[in-house]
Amino acid sequence: MSLPHVALIGTGAMGAGMGHRLLAASHPVSVYNRTPVKAASLVEAGARAITTPQAAAEAPIILLSLSDESAVEQVLFDTMLPELRKGTVVVDTTTTSPLYARMAATRLSGLGVARVEACVLGNPVMARGGNLRIFTAGEHDDVEAVGALLSVLGQEIRYLGSAGTASTMKLAFNLLLGVQTVGFAEAVSYGVSAGLDRDLLIDVIANSGFSSPVLAFRAAFMRERCYEPAAFKTRLMEKDLRLAANDAMARGIFLPLTESAGDLMADAVAAGLGDQDAAVISELPKRRLGETQPPKNGAAR
Repeated sequence: MSLPHVALIGTGAMGAGMGHRLLAASHPVSVYNRTPVKAASLVEAGARAITTPQAAAEAPIILLSLSDESAVEQVLFDTMLPELRKGTVVVDTTTTSPLYARMAATRLSGLGVARVEACVLGNPVMARGGNLRIFTAGEHDDVEAVGALLSVLGQEIRYLGSAGTASTMKLAFNLLLGVQTVGFAEAVSYGVSAGLDRDLLIDVIANSGFSSPVLAFRAAFMRERCYEPAAFKTRLMEKDLRLAANDAMARGIFLPLTESAGDLMADAVAAGLGDQDAAVISELPKRRLGETQPPKNGAAR
């Protein structure tokens, strides 16, 4: 049986990883990225390059891996929407607010286009190996229709229910990651300020019962003091922390740790470190009591 053609829109670190996985599984894949050079490795591996998002509309399945809601709005709704065919399935792995996920599903449904929310947990290496965890939401039949595709991408697929639920789950995970990353950086800052060896402290924490796979992953960046290529960009971490805090606030719940972690990620973005891994916050100039302004010229080695 022939495998369905997939149009991949967005070939950043995670998108490229998923694209390579699909190609390895013999899926026909077309790729589009606003910066064409980022799709070069996929084209070399056998994907067909397309030069406009509209050209992706011929595929029965469109896989989105974009940075944020504004990118989805621009690429999918402003550009692709007039060309989408009835019966097309949009599998959206972009991390958005639950509200936006619900609105996007409603807008597409009115045109006979299905939206499958497919929020992924993992890193680019896991994406390329098909080892992601994928939380899905939307109409059950639509999710079932792309089940084989999702099984190529992930080792665990969980259906959560109606539109927005997968986004909530993803943000719950990401706020925990953001808070843990900040806590790790502050533990290192505290220990070093008191005279402990930085590398020793990082190693001890990363190999203790207080660690976790994701913190050990961040520790590798901190140990080398090299934060590129990023596994989770600081600006995207800030974005997700804001999404979680704002969504909670809309229901009358205040998340003070999430808010504080978002503020620190914002400091790193303001210092020009937004495209580096979120572990780079360990390199921010340390604040003294009474200081409230973000660093102006932070840099990481």
